[in-house]
Amino acid sequence: MSLEIKVPPVGESITEVTLSSWLKKDGDTVKMDEVIAELESDKATFELTAEKAGTLKTIAKEGDTLAIGAPVARIEDGGAASTSAPVIESAPAVKAVSEAVATPADTTNPSAGASTSEIKVPPVGESITEVTLSRWIKKNGDTVAMDEAIAELESDKATFELTADKAGTLNTIAKEGDVLAIGAPVASITGGGGVSGGGSPAASPAATTSAPAAAPVVVSDKNYATGTPSPAAAKILAEKGIDPSAVSGNGVNGRITKEDAIKANLVSESPQAPIPPAAKPSPVAATQATPVSFSGDRADRREKMSSLRKTVAKRLVAVKNETAMLTTFNEVDMSPIMEIRAKYKDKFKEKNGVGLGFMSFFTKAVCEALKEWPSVGARIDGDEIVFSNYADISIAVSAPKGLVVPVIRNADSMSLAQIEKAVAALAVKARESKLTLEEMTGGNFTITNGGVFGSLLSTPIINSPQSAILGMHNIVERPIALNGQVVIRPMMYIALSYDHRIIDGRESVSFLVRVKQLLEDPTRLLLGV
Repeated sequence: MSLEIKVPPVGESITEVTLSSWLKKDGDTVKMDEVIAELESDKATFELTAEKAGTLKTIAKEGDTLAIGAPVARIEDGGAASTSAPVIESAPAVKAVSEAVATPADTTNPSAGASTSEIKVPPVGESITEVTLSRWIKKNGDTVAMDEAIAELESDKATFELTADKAGTLNTIAKEGDVLAIGAPVASITGGGGVSGGGSPAASPAATTSAPAAAPVVVSDKNYATGTPSPAAAKILAEKGIDPSAVSGNGVNGRITKEDAIKANLVSESPQAPIPPAAKPSPVAATQATPVSFSGDRADRREKMSSLRKTVAKRLVAVKNETAMLTTFNEVDMSPIMEIRAKYKDKFKEKNGVGLGFMSFFTKAVCEALKEWPSVGARIDGDEIVFSNYADISIAVSAPKGLVVPVIRNADSMSLAQIEKAVAALAVKARESKLTLEEMTGGNFTITNGGVFGSLLSTPIINSPQSAILGMHNIVERPIALNGQVVIRPMMYIALSYDHRIIDGRESVSFLVRVKQLLEDPTRLLLGV
């Protein structure tokens, strides 16, 4: 008995995930609750576990975009199922071939007695009503195997593979480029398992001799995936004019992955292309300025946007369009904080096991300022404004796959050491793509530090549904006027972007001034004044 494993619900707003990697291979023996794959959404990475012990049979492939509830794999009881299944299934197949050879009607008309199965556009998501047939992987009249990819369907969200639901001869109905509704016919398959209904139960001498010929097909190491590119890989190879047969596949069952295609493209571009001889300038062109010539490699490289990058792009555009966003600026003399760090950083690290950075000071200053100006930490919910009596501070982190914003819960009740430990732990999880949905959900104010990359000044974008974000920048020594004297001080510009719909200018400016006062006199943070 086999158990089907499906994509579990991973969040209210998540309707699809990407199968990023298989941790167990097809045919492996797995234990109950053992991690078999990693699923990636636009917010976080999740582990998919086995719901029972047995033999793993993969259905989806690495890189596939799957809807919630879509099948990912099957787990069959024990290890015997994987060895006995081919023997049981091969007998009817050999018998069908034998009867097809022995029956005179099959010799004159190969389709006699064969069944026809119609393949339609499958449901690919709740909000998707139509797809485009982007490419036929198999041609009209080709012989296809069961579950073999025959075409690629493309929606406005992702690319899907259409597979054969039986073995037989492919008869295409739709054409490349056609826009098809969900449930529309795409092709039909004639033959395959339907042939077995037309022969006699008794095997003829011809059937006896044909059985050994069918056996090598059953035990062959190769299958339809061998040498077949994934949708992303096929697009790269087509754009670069690379023959898929010349590329070795390192994916599951020898499938050509996106990484294989990129490597093949780099290899093909490594030789320097010959430079065509320059045309002799005409008398008219000789009187004009000589145009600038470009040399070197001028190749373009295309890369499909990740789910995380697409979601971040949509949200940033939505924030710009749906909020009345303004930015106010101020500057902070960082001398007092830098003096404290220089004096106590060694003892602080020795006692707490973590370094004393600037983020803990800024977080504490923001928490104190939010107590005085609660509207800066509020949010709009329909026709209401929601105020919070706590400070959950979001920290923007640049991860390998894109920008993520984990949340430090109840930061207003934490010490500097606790904040530094929380920031360090979240940064490690972000770099390793191990952040959970809970760690990235919520928050009523965001701090982003562009100064670590050298930014002198910027206007950060609000992290919706929050109403404000504080931007830190590079610390630069520059002359300022202090008590009638020109002195050199390490200065930092700070920026507060806010939603003017619920935060007035007086509140935004006063909030930023309060942050400046607390940072320039850190003793206030300890005394709460």
